[in-house]
Amino acid sequence: MEKVLVTGADGFIGSHLVELLLEEGYGVRALSQYNSFNYWGWLEGLEHQRLEVVCGDVRDPNFCRHITHGCDTVLHLAALIAIPYSYVAPDSYVDTNIRGTLNMCQAARDEGVRRIVVTSTSEVYGTAQYVPIDENHPRQPQSPYSATKIGADAIAKSFYNAFGLPVVIARPFNTYGPRQSARAIIPTIITQIANGAKEIKVGDLTPTRDFNYVKDTCRGFLALAKAEGIEGEEINICSGTEISMADTLNMIAHLMESDVRWVQDAQRLRPGKSEVFRLCGDNGKIMRLTDWKPSYSLQDGLRETIGWFTRRENLARYKSGIYNQ
Repeated sequence: MEKVLVTGADGFIGSHLVELLLEEGYGVRALSQYNSFNYWGWLEGLEHQRLEVVCGDVRDPNFCRHITHGCDTVLHLAALIAIPYSYVAPDSYVDTNIRGTLNMCQAARDEGVRRIVVTSTSEVYGTAQYVPIDENHPRQPQSPYSATKIGADAIAKSFYNAFGLPVVIARPFNTYGPRQSARAIIPTIITQIANGAKEIKVGDLTPTRDFNYVKDTCRGFLALAKAEGIEGEEINICSGTEISMADTLNMIAHLMESDVRWVQDAQRLRPGKSEVFRLCGDNGKIMRLTDWKPSYSLQDGLRETIGWFTRRENLARYKSGIYNQ
């Protein structure tokens, strides 16, 4: 039985990826960030005979070697991802995103893994200079977060060039779905409407995004973990379509049968040069190199997402009245 290590497994995408791997028959070692409460985030309640949950931190190189030992494949998702928080705590992003990726690449090299997939982000491209955005698009560090992800990608690519590390860089665009943090645009709108708000606080509604339902994103990771002969490649996981924030929010309101109005909240606005105004990815490369293709429309994905967030036990987990950086 092939064993897969997933870092960041207690988070939004990571927990869905763990579930997919278990469904596909893999053994999974899932890393949850260490805490004194032994709390496993979104892995809480998930029990499976092929699931091993470990707690620790990718900022420690010795620990990274320890958890990589005995694993055939590494899916490295652990990162700090909130863009607003990166404005006030950039050191933390350097430590986790760059040094954490360095530690995992060294561990994967030392332990001789078959494949390590390192998670990038569409934010490395910044505002589109052309669309659709392919993997050759220039990198633009428009936030401390995106700068650290550009750095992490470079570390991973250097290990391929210098040491032959069998690394693939997965670059998901704007993933959404159940369990996503309320700091993201789709959950924050759904939770405010579900809690009865009539004035919905938002940031800038003009940017466009390439939204991808979390199950499609996870299938993309699995495809990149399995495909042969793609070592050293950087590969987008995206729908190839774009929609404005305003149109997205109107679609959510329509699906939730809600008559609300939008109110711009200054604290939700990025600094002018930091805002990414247009994202629309080119998914030709992943469809050419693997058997992956998107299967969820935005409306279908939003319906499932709304259904999850509006269940009382799930909605109770979110503080919709507090802006979460």
